[in-house]
Amino acid sequence: MLTLFHPATGLVRVKGVTRCTNLVLHGWLKEELSEILSTWPTSVKVDAEANAALWHHWQQGLSIRITLPKELPPLRMLLIWDNLKGHYTPEMVLWLFAHGIMPLYTPLAGSWLNMAESIQRILVRRALEGQSPQTTQQIIDALEATACGWNREPTPFVWGGKRAARRARSRHRRHALGASGACTTHPIRRHRTLLDKWHLSCQPTH
Repeated sequence: MLTLFHPATGLVRVKGVTRCTNLVLHGWLKEELSEILSTWPTSVKVDAEANAALWHHWQQGLSIRITLPKELPPLRMLLIWDNLKGHYTPEMVLWLFAHGIMPLYTPLAGSWLNMAESIQRILVRRALEGQSPQTTQQIIDALEATACGWNREPTPFVWGGKRAARRARSRHRRHALGASGACTTHPIRRHRTLLDKWHLSCQPTH
């Protein structure tokens, strides 16, 4: 199941195939990506230096950096996909660059970093659980129909991961303050007012 997933909207594009050669995958990707870009506003011209800096920004921190061409169009899209040899095909990569698309590769054994893996599991479960398809075409039809149903009420995805878990634990260790979004790392000691002291002085003694 060839899959393109947009986490911010939850929309998914799929195509069932019986084989996934580079010819099949790259042809489908070019068609789908071109259609997506055609629906977006025309990219605004930006300063060449600032545009180059934006492209190179997404290469920072990578152990293996892809070689960018000297002349780059405005950056319009990030395409995250697995670290497979076919995804480095020069013709495909240059096509992406020419259309303002930056390919970002998940690390080896890091397919779980690609949200497309999550949406695929959801669609496969919904389409095939409890079913007994007899042909390949029945499986393809079920998967594509399920994707269409998902897109009628898509659910956006938000990245969790270890960093998000650390942020959540940090928030739980903080103490919220009234009237704003400010927090402290420990509760603020409440100072006794004159009224509090008066109440204490009125307490009966034993």
